[in-house]
Amino acid sequence: MTTATKNIIHKLETLPDSMVNKVEDFIDFLKAKHAKSFPKSQIEENKIVEEPKSLYGAAKGLFIIPKDFNKPLDFK
Repeated sequence: MTTATKNIIHKLETLPDSMVNKVEDFIDFLKAKHAKSFPKSQIEENKIVEEPKSLYGAAKGLFIIPKDFNKPLDFK
């Protein structure tokens, strides 16, 4: 373990839980931002969830807009 790692662990041990959670979130953010440069462990690869594909245009042909759609409505 490097000296820097030991220093970080010591500093984490002195932080309140709410701040430790923020540090953990920041580490996750950094890893996500630089994902290509970090080697992934087998456990992390199993946890990866793929983003859903775009559904743009998925409803094409399911409904038709009437030709008189923009005509004023009759209020009586």
